[in-house]
Amino acid sequence: MKHPVNIFQFLIFISALWCFSCRNSANKMDLEPNTDIENLSFTVEEVTDWTALFNRTSGWFGADGIFAIPLNGKENVTSEDETETLILFSDTMIGLVEDNKLQPGQVMVNNSVAYLKGSDPTEENISFHWKENEEERPVSFFTPQTPSSQESDYYWLGDGFLNTELDNTIYVFAYRMRNMDKNEDWSFKEMGTNLIALPAGSKPPFSNQRQIETPLRFENGGFGAGIFVNTQKSGAPDPDGYIYTYGVRGKEKNLMVARVLSADFENFSEWRFWDGKDWNSDMEKVSYVAEKVSNELSVSALPDGRYALVFTISGINPIIGLQLGLSPYGPFGPVINIWESKEMQQKNYITYNAKAHPNLSAQGELLISYNVNAFDFSNEIQANPNLYRPRFIKLILNP
Repeated sequence: MKHPVNIFQFLIFISALWCFSCRNSANKMDLEPNTDIENLSFTVEEVTDWTALFNRTSGWFGADGIFAIPLNGKENVTSEDETETLILFSDTMIGLVEDNKLQPGQVMVNNSVAYLKGSDPTEENISFHWKENEEERPVSFFTPQTPSSQESDYYWLGDGFLNTELDNTIYVFAYRMRNMDKNEDWSFKEMGTNLIALPAGSKPPFSNQRQIETPLRFENGGFGAGIFVNTQKSGAPDPDGYIYTYGVRGKEKNLMVARVLSADFENFSEWRFWDGKDWNSDMEKVSYVAEKVSNELSVSALPDGRYALVFTISGINPIIGLQLGLSPYGPFGPVINIWESKEMQQKNYITYNAKAHPNLSAQGELLISYNVNAFDFSNEIQANPNLYRPRFIKLILNP
């Protein structure tokens, strides 16, 4: 028996089918990759709430470095309310500021951390941590303990990530530093590139850390300046399973790229280095994919299929630059100036090491930090105790 067709139902069905087809077509257009590596439509603005979050007067009151590691492993997805992010700092000031005056007893340690819940920059969501010795004096969480280390060596921290393929171990690049002249603050030299491995669930004081010496350095540079986790679990839009690690080399601050499958991260014989044409097992044949970058930087996936390399031009500079690429290793287009930091308008102040933080960014935006310091640090920190801390801007991508 045939069922009579209600013309009204038929029209609704045809209309729905047409809308579904249009929506699918629109989605396909949205997913069409953008291959323009020279132009980007955007606006930029200061982010005062993020900058204010690090303007503190008790305990932790300043640092540089600032790399963010989401502890759910979703590097490329905005953190939800309960997602915890481990934030890494290098040289850190611990002390007390009252009436805009630094009180006696301040201490500098070479690294510290913070934990942030979600991506809302409010005081109740963040906690700062540093280690204390038996005399309850602040000390660094991470100090070199590998065979090549000397007693006076210390660590500055590079980028890190949570490796979902290796039992959720957190890996952090650590630069083994040494001051060549005890009377000169700027006489530091990088002696080695190490890895710090933190088992899943590690918390301060990180007593169960492992330290690994790596071959990932040259006499004039090494790897660890930035990491792009291109895995499915990280939320990468076009995952290939590799961890891309970026390095900076020479006075020209040339950018290098290496990669390894996440499961092979500690197996350095499996690391491959981009030689301009292919992935080469010989690190000496690594090619440069950009120049005049900063010692800390980031590569982030954009919604339109492109990748954004973010850095401070030539390391110390008021200008934050961005270069577009079609893959995590380029080719990268010309530098697009996105921000001029106002802090360097003041004598002795310097700005440096800009980078983006995708897991702390809103959709269609990139939250970007940069560091502020001073050449005459000892005197400047007395005159302005809160100068030494990250500042933030956000890059808003236009549709």
